[in-house]
Amino acid sequence: MNSIRFHFASYLLLFFSVLAFGQHKNTVTATVLAEENSVVISQEITYTNETNTTLNEIYFNDWSHGFSGKNTPLAKRFAEEFHRHFHLALKKKRGNTAIESFTLNDIEVNWERLEDQVDIIKVKLNTPLKANEHIKFQLNYTVKLPSDEFTRYGYRNNGDFSLRFWYITPAAYRNGWKLYSNKNLDDLYTEQAAHTINIIYPKKYTLISSADTTVESEEGFAKLKATDVKEITILLRQNSEFKTFQTDKVNITTNLDAFGMDEKMQAIAVDKVVQFIHEKLGEFPRKEMLISRIDNKKNPVYGLGQLPSFIRPFTDDFQFEIKLLKAVLTKNLEESMWMDTRTEKWISDALETYMLMVYAETYYPNMKLTGGLSKIWGVRSYEFAKLEFNDQYPFLYMLMARKNIDQPLNTPKDSLTKFNNNIANKYKAGVGLKYLKSYFDEQIIDDFVKEFYTNNRLQKSTRKDFEELLKSKATKDIDWYFNNYVDSRKRIDYKIKSVEKTADSLQVTIKNKYDGNFPISLFGIKNDSVVSKYWVTDIGEKKTVTIPREGIDRLVLNYDKIIPEFNQRDNWKSLNGFFANNKKLRFTFFKDAENPHYNQIFFVPVARFNLYDGFTPGMRLYNKVFLTKRLLYDFKPSYGLRSKQLVGSGSISYRHDIESTNSDLYFVRFTAGGNYFNYAEDLAYTRLVPKVTFGFRDPDFRSNQKEFIDFRYVIVQREQAEIPDETIANEPNYSVFNARYVYSNPDPIRHLTWFTDFQLSKRFSKVSFNLNYRKLFQDNRQLNVRFFFGKFLFNDTNSDFFSFALDRPTDYLFDYNYYGRSEDTGLFSQQLIVAEGGFKSKLENPFSNNWMGTINGSYSIWRWIEAYGDMGMLKNDGRNTRFVYDSGIRLNLVPDFFELYFPVYSNNGWEIAQPGFDQRIRFIVTLSPKTLTKLFTRKWF
Repeated sequence: MNSIRFHFASYLLLFFSVLAFGQHKNTVTATVLAEENSVVISQEITYTNETNTTLNEIYFNDWSHGFSGKNTPLAKRFAEEFHRHFHLALKKKRGNTAIESFTLNDIEVNWERLEDQVDIIKVKLNTPLKANEHIKFQLNYTVKLPSDEFTRYGYRNNGDFSLRFWYITPAAYRNGWKLYSNKNLDDLYTEQAAHTINIIYPKKYTLISSADTTVESEEGFAKLKATDVKEITILLRQNSEFKTFQTDKVNITTNLDAFGMDEKMQAIAVDKVVQFIHEKLGEFPRKEMLISRIDNKKNPVYGLGQLPSFIRPFTDDFQFEIKLLKAVLTKNLEESMWMDTRTEKWISDALETYMLMVYAETYYPNMKLTGGLSKIWGVRSYEFAKLEFNDQYPFLYMLMARKNIDQPLNTPKDSLTKFNNNIANKYKAGVGLKYLKSYFDEQIIDDFVKEFYTNNRLQKSTRKDFEELLKSKATKDIDWYFNNYVDSRKRIDYKIKSVEKTADSLQVTIKNKYDGNFPISLFGIKNDSVVSKYWVTDIGEKKTVTIPREGIDRLVLNYDKIIPEFNQRDNWKSLNGFFANNKKLRFTFFKDAENPHYNQIFFVPVARFNLYDGFTPGMRLYNKVFLTKRLLYDFKPSYGLRSKQLVGSGSISYRHDIESTNSDLYFVRFTAGGNYFNYAEDLAYTRLVPKVTFGFRDPDFRSNQKEFIDFRYVIVQREQAEIPDETIANEPNYSVFNARYVYSNPDPIRHLTWFTDFQLSKRFSKVSFNLNYRKLFQDNRQLNVRFFFGKFLFNDTNSDFFSFALDRPTDYLFDYNYYGRSEDTGLFSQQLIVAEGGFKSKLENPFSNNWMGTINGSYSIWRWIEAYGDMGMLKNDGRNTRFVYDSGIRLNLVPDFFELYFPVYSNNGWEIAQPGFDQRIRFIVTLSPKTLTKLFTRKWF
C-alpha cells in the first residue's frame, strides 16, 4: 500500500509543482514508514551557480547521516559535553542515510562522503558549472530517523515524529564552500530555496509544518510549499495540541505551554508580541510561523522560569510572553538574516537579546529577576532579589568572565563552550548594543536595529554590512566596540584612583586596570540622586578629567550598571572624607549576589563526619558570591560531638587570571590553608599548607584538557598517645615539600589523567608517577587501566608510615577524605581510595620502603558490572622483590563516586570462599556536594 501511494505521489509531482521564486529549487516526495522509523525520499534539486567562479564540484548537507556512527562530528560533540547517551545507545536508535541513486540528467554522478565529515557529500561534476548556469540533480535515498532523545528531532517513543534537517540540501558557497557538519547547533548553512514537499504518511497523524502553504488530502497525502527558506520542518502528531493564532502580521502555530491562560488571553499575548516585533524590527519574513515546545526546550528562557510550576515566581502572562517572544525572535531572525550561521551568529544573538531587554523595559519595567519571590520575607533582603529582570544578561556573561573562560563574540559557534554558546555570548552580544545605546544618549541603536533588519531581510548579508551601517549611524568613534568588545575578551574594569577638589570643580583621576580601551560613564551623585553624567574615553593607563562640582557628594563609575564591568567594588569615591569610603560589614545567611558597597560575609551551617570526631556540625564563614572573586576566604569552625573538641578548617586564596589568548597559562593561585581534626581516638593533628598553583588550559576552550603545576609545603603536627605508637614516636611532627605536575583530559569516551609527584622531607625523599586511562568501546564495554610507580630517593625512616602502600595509603599528607583513617578492621577500614598501589585485597606486608610498581585494570562484563584485576612488584630494603596480585568483581555504579569491589582471588587464595568475606568488600563513596556537582556542571564549562 505504501509503495502504491509513493508511486502515485511521484506521478502527481509534476501536476502539483508550480514555478517558485528564487533560483534554487528543492522538490521532495517523501513516504513516512512509521513502523520502521524511516522516510523514503525521491528528490530533485535545481542548483544555480550564484558565485562569480566556475564550480567543478558541489557539496551537499546530509545532516541525517551525522547520527550514523560513534565517530561523526555530532558524536564527538556529545562526547565533549559528557553526554554518554549517544555512544551507549542501541544502533536502531541512531539514524543514517542510505543513498540508492544520485544522478545528474539521468547519469550517475561520482559522489563521496568527506572522511572527517560523513554528513557532507561531495559531488564531482563531469562538466564545470559556470556562473549563473543551473543543473538538476535527482536523488533516491532512505533516511533512518534517530531517536529524538539526542537532539529532540527524530522519532519519539510514543510513535510521533519531529523532522528537521531531514533531507539533503546544497551547502552554502561564500567565497568558498562552507562545510558545516551537524553538531546539534541547529545552524544548517544552506542556500535559501523554493521548497516543495509531497509527503505521504499514515492517516492517524496530524501534520504540522513550517511551510507557507499546505494542501492536505484525507488519504494521508499533503503538499507543502515554502519560498526563500532553508528547509521545511514537519511534525507528525497522533494527538496534536497545536493552535494557530492569526494576526494581521503573521500567523503563529504553536503548542507552547500557556500555563493558566485561556485561548483568548493567549491570542492577546501573541498579538502583543507580534506587534512589538513588527514595530521594532519590521515585516516578518513569511506569513506563517511554527513555534513548538521543541524550540523552547532547545533555546529556553534560562533562569527561574525553568523552576517547577509550584514555585514558579512569575505571572502566567509574563512567562508565556517571554517564552513566545524569544522563540519568535529566534525563528524570525533565523529566516530573515541570511548570514553565516556559524561564524556570524553573534549578530542575530545581539538583536534577539537586545529585543528581549527592550520588551521587558517596555511592558514590565518593575519586574525583578526573582519575580514574585522578591516580595517574600526572608528573600527580599538579599541582593539577588533586588536585581532587575534585565540584570541577568550582564550577570550571566560576567559569570564566565570571572571564571576566565569567556570567549570573543566572533568565535565560531562550534568552538564555544556550551554555556558560552547557549547563554553567555548571546547575552554579551545584546548587552553590547545596550552599552552603545547608553554611550550615544540617543535613539540611534533602536533606529539602527530596525534599519539593519529592514535592509537585510531575506538578503545575503555579512558582518561588514552590520559594521558599516552601525558606524554610519554612530555619533562617536566606536572602533573599540568591534576591536575590543566583539573580537577579543578584554576586560572592562576602571577605578577612581584619586579626586582633587577645588571650589567649583573636581579633578578626577581614573585608572584603567586592564589594557582594553573602553568608554566608561562617570556619575556625580548627591543624596542618592544623579546630578551629572559624563563619558570618559581614551583612558590608557589612567586619565584625569575635570568636571563641575555641582554639590556632588559622591562620584561613581558605571552607576547604572549598564556597562558589563569586571569589578564594580572599587567604582565609587566619597567626597566627605577618608572614612566615608570604608565599606561596612554585612553578614548574610547563605551565598548572595555581590553588593559593591559592603564587605559581605556569608555564613551557613555545615557538617562532616569522621569516626573520631563523630558528627561534626559547624558554621562556614566565607566571602564567595555568585560571581567568582579573586580574593577568597573560607573558614569552617566546627564541634566534634564525639571528640568534644573544637575542630575545623580554613583557607585564604588569591587567584590571578591570565587573559592572553596566546598563552596556555590561564591562572596562578596562591593559597594558605589548614585544618585541625582527630586522626585517631583522642588524638588530633594540625596541618598547615601554603601552596602555589599554575593552571594551564588549551586555547580551544571546548577542549577538556587541563594541566596544573602545584608547589606546596605541608606542615603536620600530631598529638601522641600516652603509650606512643611506634609509627608516631619516631617522628610525630614533620614537614614535606611537594611538587606535582598534573595532566587531565577527562572524557566519557577516552579519559586520560596522569601526574608525576616529588616529595622532599628531612628523613626521606620520593618520586612517583600515576596514570589513569578509561576507554569506552564501540560495543559499549569499558576498559579501565591504571599504572603507578614510586621510588624512594632516600629513606631514613624507621617505620612504614611514609612508605608506599598497596591497598590503603597512610595519607601522611592528610589529602584523602578517610572516614576512619587509623582503622585496621571494621567497616571504615574497608573504605577504598585508589591511590599508590590501588589494590582492593588486603595482603600481608602491603608496604614498600624502596620502590613499587602496580597495574590496576577492569573491563565491562555487563553494563556497570566489571571484572577487575591488579598486579605489581614491590621491593623493601633487605628483602627480595615480591610479585602480588588480586582480582574480583567491580560494581561501577557512578565512576569515581560510588563503587563496590568484591574480591575473588589473590595472593590470599580464593577470598570469596574464606570466612569473613563481608569484611573484605571495599567501597568508594563520595559524600561531598561540591564534588558531586561536577558531574552536572562539567558539560557546561
